[in-house]
Amino acid sequence: MTHHFAAMTTAYSVFAHLNVEKTALYRGILDVFVAERARFAIALRPAEIASAVARRGGLETPLSEVENALRQLKEWGNLDDAPDTAEAATLEEFYRDRRLYQLSASGEAAEHALAVFDEHLHRPGELQTTALHDILQLLDSLPPLQAQDPPDDAKLHLALSSLSSRFEELTSRAQSFMRGLQRTVDLYGISMEAFLAYKERLIEYLEKFIGELVVATNRIAEALLQIEAGGIGRLLAAVSRRELVDAIDPSPEKFEAAEVRWRERWSGLRRWFIGEGGHPSQAELLRARARSAIPALLTTVTQINDRRSSRADRAADFSTLARWFAEAPDDAAAHRLWRAAFALASSRHLRINEETLQARARISESTRASWLEAVPMWVSPRLRQTGRHAMRGAAQPTVDRSREKARLAILANEQALEFARVRETLLQRGRCRLADLGPLSRGEFRYFLDLIARALARRGPAGGVIESLSADGTLRVRLEPVASDLWVTLETEDGGFTGKDHWVSIELESGIRIHA
Repeated sequence: MTHHFAAMTTAYSVFAHLNVEKTALYRGILDVFVAERARFAIALRPAEIASAVARRGGLETPLSEVENALRQLKEWGNLDDAPDTAEAATLEEFYRDRRLYQLSASGEAAEHALAVFDEHLHRPGELQTTALHDILQLLDSLPPLQAQDPPDDAKLHLALSSLSSRFEELTSRAQSFMRGLQRTVDLYGISMEAFLAYKERLIEYLEKFIGELVVATNRIAEALLQIEAGGIGRLLAAVSRRELVDAIDPSPEKFEAAEVRWRERWSGLRRWFIGEGGHPSQAELLRARARSAIPALLTTVTQINDRRSSRADRAADFSTLARWFAEAPDDAAAHRLWRAAFALASSRHLRINEETLQARARISESTRASWLEAVPMWVSPRLRQTGRHAMRGAAQPTVDRSREKARLAILANEQALEFARVRETLLQRGRCRLADLGPLSRGEFRYFLDLIARALARRGPAGGVIESLSADGTLRVRLEPVASDLWVTLETEDGGFTGKDHWVSIELESGIRIHA
């Protein structure tokens, strides 16, 4: 175990140059090797490297410093060296210690890893609807190839490799997008105007992807189950054979390892679109995360408007106070600030009216008198809020918001009535075939699409009857596949919705009462 850990530490020493004093010089040298390697230059001399570093970085570096850096990189394992005797004209030059440097195997691997890291770090996050269509097309191309006897290993390997690459890109870009979306929601205060301008486009983008994901997930799940029914083991064995066709020693162990790798990739693709063991699929989780981002964005907009319309902002006040404490020149000033900020000093310095001053003069009240024993001081209510006894200028009229509140109440009531009508329409259909549900209005179709999306996310590997509850738990939807396996079209206000025929039942969940 100790020997294995030491070997790992030695192998990872190629990354040591990233956290040292001369990192810029080391990276400049290694960038030169990477650029020259792309032009098929095998080895470089120190003088050539120093010249290239100065040309690329715009900073002249002494040759001796470059040579020291090259020796250090060799010690870390990034570079290999060899004697440079090619241009020796005399015996003295032949025995002079001159070296040629090139990237070592571990150094080249490290540069490749850093390039991948940098590419992944700066890769833009996207919700790729085109990737969903590409994955479906690649899956549709597999059954004809799978049915061939003997199977065409080359075509199967090409199709599955393209499928794996497209799926990994879809997953990576979606994760990057959701991380970036969370930062956008959390850090809106940095650029409020940009956030407000971006909000409408972002919500439209999310809604479009959610709709595409619902439709594509069902079709992709159908394609995956069809391929598995045709014998997934035979397909993965063919792909594994093709992967090892150029191996020097294609042993049974290597074939088994290749088959395990491909089976894990297929399992990951399957879990993405088909739920297992009562757990929703990754596509359903992504859909839920994208949907939750929309109210989060709207909440953020509300907070921005509240901060603009309200003069009170406790978080900003405390941040300002903390900055004042940090800028205090000494402890005495900090104590004075503390007493003033939290009203710990005597209030006898406040501006008061003439009557109060005359009353104090008559009773000769000390400024050290207790609050419980002293004569009350009448202070304007606005003094604490604004620092003034009264607002300058004419008083602002009170804004009557009753009309806007009534309008919002009417809109909320209309939305509730529309939702109740849509729900009642779907309940009246009873148990019917998919095509017989139509025609559906835009609102009815959106609600129905949400219901079947939740149901299809719980679909098992063997197909069969699917049951699920609506998001609010009031409705139960039941999908029963039809033996004929026909494709039908449900007519909607926005066009036709095509899918495999099912018996569809939508009913109230037991124990639930709906009040209009």
